[in-house]
Amino acid sequence: MTCGGGVLDHVFALCHLLGFRFAPRVPNLTARRLHLFDGLEPGPDIAPLVAAPINERLIADHWTDVLRLAASIRTGVTSASAMLERLGSYPRANRLALALREIGRVERTLFTLDWIEDPEERRRATRELNKGEVENALKRAIFFHQAGRLRDHGLQAQGHRASALNLVAGVIVLWNTTYLGVAMRHLERQGRPVPPDLLQHLSPLGWQHINLTGDYLWTDPPTQAGQLRPLRQSLPQPSAQNP
Repeated sequence: MTCGGGVLDHVFALCHLLGFRFAPRVPNLTARRLHLFDGLEPGPDIAPLVAAPINERLIADHWTDVLRLAASIRTGVTSASAMLERLGSYPRANRLALALREIGRVERTLFTLDWIEDPEERRRATRELNKGEVENALKRAIFFHQAGRLRDHGLQAQGHRASALNLVAGVIVLWNTTYLGVAMRHLERQGRPVPPDLLQHLSPLGWQHINLTGDYLWTDPPTQAGQLRPLRQSLPQPSAQNP
């Protein structure tokens, strides 16, 4: 999943060759163009979106080079990002880049048709992208409380800091997941089970209940190994001054 900035023909082609399903969120659908094979006549609904046909000869002439590129990425000889950057820098002068673009046009056209026809496809892409945005928001909040910057010049130091950020985020996710399960079992014992269709909307990425900055007061006795803190049985009531 990716946002509209990643809707590129080369990305569609490489994802298909490497065995991935690329499912980006398609913005400005009316500005997107579909590409059909020669001999196919578009229906009246999609005819305004159809552009130049697929160049099958170009794909056939460079098919061996396309497979060699995919094998190089799959085996780790080169990285996909490096090849996309190189191919994107001179797409009109490189025949391999042109052949890869034609393959990407086929895959992008098929995906765009599914996107138009299937509302669930659109909802699924938005849902998955929202998960990534929430995770990024959590890490921004942890990283010096939304004001952090990587000031380390060394690559190893930057890696250590990024690893520490992932560790703290993982601890918060583990804490939330553990207590969400405990809360659900508590509601079931009270005869108020959470409906299954609502479970998919629960996320362990919230942090509003966690003190990320300020003073840490260790007044409560520590919990023993294997024990959990008691659940809060009631929500705090708003004050009269700040409803």
